[in-house]
Formats: sequence, C-alpha cells, structure tokens
Amino acid sequence: MSAFEARVSLVLALASQTYSVSQRLLVDLATETSKYAFPKRFDSRNLEEALMSVPDLETVKFTVLSRKDEYEIREVEPYWIAETTMPGRTGFDFNGSSQSFNVLAEYLFGKNTTKEKMEMTTPVITRKAESDGKKMEMTTPVITKKLEDQDKWQMSFVMPSKYGANLPLPKDPSVRIKEVSGKIVAVVAFSGYVTDEEVKRRESKLRDDIRNDKQFQVKEGASVEVSQYNPPFTLPFTRRNEIALEVERKQE
Repeated sequence: MSAFEARVSLVLALASQTYSVSQRLLVDLATETSKYAFPKRFDSRNLEEALMSVPDLETVKFTVLSRKDEYEIREVEPYWIAETTMPGRTGFDFNGSSQSFNVLAEYLFGKNTTKEKMEMTTPVITRKAESDGKKMEMTTPVITKKLEDQDKWQMSFVMPSKYGANLPLPKDPSVRIKEVSGKIVAVVAFSGYVTDEEVKRRESKLRDDIRNDKQFQVKEGASVEVSQYNPPFTLPFTRRNEIALEVERKQE
C-alpha cells in the first residue's frame, strides 16, 4: 500500500469513527432531552398539582401512607446524598443557590476521585443545617454548644441508587457524602418559585394542620426540608416544589 493510500484509509477510518461517535452522542442527547420534554406527574390532589410536572429522572422512593386535603404522609426509603453548606443565612437567594448548585454539579459530573460522570436525579433538597453540637453530661441539664454554621442552609443532590454506599469521593472538601435514613414525613406541594418568605408561610401552616392529625405529629426538633424538582427554565405554574417535616406516630 502506498503512502497516499494509507493516508486515505486513515482518513476514512477516522471519518467512520467520528460518524459512529456522533450518532451515539445524538442518541444520548435525544434520550436526555426526552426526560425533560416528556415529563412525568405525581398523583394530584387539586388543580395546582395537576398542572405540575417533573423531569423523568430517578427520584427518592416513597410510599404514601395517607392523604389529607392539606398534605400527605409519606414513608420515605433510605437514600444517599451529596451535600454542601450554602453561603449566607438564607436558603433561596439566587447567588447562594447558584454557587451551591454548581459545587454539587461539579462533583456529580466528574470532579471526584474516579472522574465518574453520574446521572442527574430529582429533587434538589434544601434544609436547615442540623445541630451537631458537642454535648457534655453534667449534673445540671445537658449543654449544647452552638456550631458556627448551625443556622445556615444545606443543599443536597440525591445520588443515583445504583451506587449505594460505593459513591466516588468528592475532590472538593466542601462536599459531603452521607446516607439519609428512612423516615416518615408530611409533605405539601406547591408551584412557582421558592422564596424564604413562602417557605416560612407554608411551614407554619403545615405545622398547624398536623396538630389536628389523629395519627401523626411533628417529630421534636424536626426542621423543614424543601425539594425542588425542575430546571430553571420551567414555567412557574408547572414547577413542582415540596416542603416536608419529619413526623412520627402518636402514642395511643
């Protein structure tokens, strides 16, 4: 084979390989696009919920135990999250949310010890940081030292369930991997954009509504969790947001 023929063969081989890769990329792109173009819907209790839609992505598994006009009770299965502490004292300002989202997205899409690119899931969860204060047993009541970030919010991505505990470690030290235990929660869904004022208002109403529940009560120390299911370009009236409070069965 002459040098010219060898070059022609190489060009044809590269062209064929490029075409094959392009076809695979187009298929992958079409598959990912369809998850957003053809969303799924939760069971709805009213017109507002009927208009909500969520991307067809893996989400947290749960069983609905009961439904009320104002909320529903779910038993949530354990799941793994990647979590980071948000800057500032509010959970839903644009700059803080964007910064935290980008940190978690970088981990999900390859900034980890194995350079693993993982699939996006739903929802993105925002919650108040738990108090892990140091407790000292004394003859007087237990004293809890308040942590510096106790009043801050944390954002987390739900991890694909196929990894279980074998998730790659993050390269960014601000990202933490942890398992969330199974629990029972009271949930309210709402559309539109999430603001701190809206979360406070809906949390207060949910706590009031649960006081009248004959089976469940808000668990002591429970803090509100906010779940957001949609990408930023979603129309406000089709967005699905949820607030949740952990509950427990009342003792008979």
